[in-house]
Amino acid sequence: MTEVYLSLVIGVLYAAGLYLMMCRNIAKFIIGLGLIGHGANLLIFTAAGLSTQRAPIVPEGVTIPVVPIVDPLPQALILTAIVIGFGLTAFVLALFLSAHEVEGTDDLEKMRSTDQ
Repeated sequence: MTEVYLSLVIGVLYAAGLYLMMCRNIAKFIIGLGLIGHGANLLIFTAAGLSTQRAPIVPEGVTIPVVPIVDPLPQALILTAIVIGFGLTAFVLALFLSAHEVEGTDDLEKMRSTDQ
């Protein structure tokens, strides 16, 4: 039942993120990008399966972990995605600040006039 609730939360995060990314304001675009990143992290977490099994730590004197254990790969993927998401957000914020200094606005429609 928990997977159903997490699926609904993922859907809401994706929908809100896409809605904000289609707005004309760059700040809303950045927030929407973050929401989609968090939705992707939850999607990986949910797709891996929720379990309350043991951590994959090998006890002393044993050559393999005692089963049942939790798969550590999704957690490593999510940790990597979080770091990449922070880097992407910092890069987009730097672009936003430089574009705001040049154009003096955060409206994407007004910034398109510079394309011509």
